[in-house]
Amino acid sequence: MKEKTIIDATGGVLGRIGSVAAKKMLKGEEVVILNCEKALISGDKNLVLKDAMRFRKMGGSGLKGPILPKSPDKFFKRKMRGMLPWKTSRGRELYRDLRCYVGIPKELEEHAKKAMKFETKQLEKYITVGQLCKLLG
Repeated sequence: MKEKTIIDATGGVLGRIGSVAAKKMLKGEEVVILNCEKALISGDKNLVLKDAMRFRKMGGSGLKGPILPKSPDKFFKRKMRGMLPWKTSRGRELYRDLRCYVGIPKELEEHAKKAMKFETKQLEKYITVGQLCKLLG
């Protein structure tokens, strides 16, 4: 049975959480990320939103990719894809096994107390994943 790592994304920077989670996944651990909507993206809100909109429009019509999801958990998972070896079958399997949640599901409430937490950064300019997804929607 795989070792299970639970990460609470509240107040942590998305890139740092993602890099730690990706390393643990590559070592063979199962990773669950809670409170994805509370993760921070550093940078000016307008620039982050502009970058997300540019990424969304790259595909032309909505029928092609790249697809940038509107829900915070799927947005977080899509950003994690860039930290895994996506072009290999192993990377795709790891991506499929990653679990991201908005809030804390009932079945994980007792495990959430032992979740790995990241220090809240004192960032001057940031936007949360939840706020960004509302603006994208």
